[in-house]
Amino acid sequence: MNTRYPRVEINLSHLKENAEFVVGKCAEQGIDVFGVIKGTTGIPECARQFADGGCKGIASSRLEQIEDTRAFGVDKPYLLLRVPMLSEVEDVVRLTDYSLNSELVVLEALNKEAARQGKIHKVILMADVGDLREGFWDKDEMADVAVKVEKEMDNLELAGVGTNVGCYGSLLPTVEKLEELVAIAENIEAKIGRKLEYISGGGTSSFMRVLDGNIPERINHLRIGEVILLALDLSLYYGYDLSAMHQDVYTLKAEVIEVKTKPSVPVGELGVDAFGHTPEYPEKGMRRKVLLGMGKVDFGSIEEIFPRDPGIEILGASSDHTILDVTDSKLDYKVGDIVEFTINYASIVYVTNCRNVRRVFV
Repeated sequence: MNTRYPRVEINLSHLKENAEFVVGKCAEQGIDVFGVIKGTTGIPECARQFADGGCKGIASSRLEQIEDTRAFGVDKPYLLLRVPMLSEVEDVVRLTDYSLNSELVVLEALNKEAARQGKIHKVILMADVGDLREGFWDKDEMADVAVKVEKEMDNLELAGVGTNVGCYGSLLPTVEKLEELVAIAENIEAKIGRKLEYISGGGTSSFMRVLDGNIPERINHLRIGEVILLALDLSLYYGYDLSAMHQDVYTLKAEVIEVKTKPSVPVGELGVDAFGHTPEYPEKGMRRKVLLGMGKVDFGSIEEIFPRDPGIEILGASSDHTILDVTDSKLDYKVGDIVEFTINYASIVYVTNCRNVRRVFV
């Protein structure tokens, strides 16, 4: 039955228009966008909107998602976002055109495998400029590895250098940090005697520099997901005006399975909940409560889903149930009614990856 819940409704035309907006803004400053599909679990129909919206390439941290999207017929260059495991080198060469790299031993394995498959595989060397996730910290080591790739690895092409900011260490993509990346790239270019194809300046957070018009001129590649998928984080956390974009691409919907007036505090001796925690329960007296037929298994955390009815307060959730306080809502909820939620990047992976949450394209 296509009316079963919970479900996530995905507005494909709005997703495409978001991609067009971001690609257009970046193109004005000479930047190619690779659309990151991992946030939406690589759903091929969504990946198609990235491509049709003008993204130069498609990127994911999961080879399975790239394989599915290729099979769906999305004909674009593909980039593996997460530095490759040695155990997946064969599939990296088979499925992707580019990969991000930070280990010499992996580059040597990629070169050997690319030769076996009769291919030239493009690599982007990652520099750690302070976020402390992947990348070379020792920039002399990075330059030496770059020269080895350029001079000694016939089946690899040194396509560029890149960095990650914000995903682990919350590092901001300041102009100074991106200029540091440009300096690293230009040092490598001097050693190999040519210009690199790409200087890849990060992801959605670096789009702030595009919006501000102060991204260093030589940054010509960004790997962007969230601002295309949701257009939420930059406005929510940094105050950017994204009113020209759609923030309703994904709508989580759940069905009401119980409506009762109950106490606001559990009655009896308290232990721990289903996840080993003992939450605090403010005393508010008797409250009108709604139970939904979805839980943390479906969306992750109640802090990452947002009721569109401003009169709703999310009280908590177990694996398969979510408890709402609807006392202050102007709506008279009944069993069988549907409650809508906006979701953010932290929850979209749960929602799109859970087999219990139906996907509906609108």
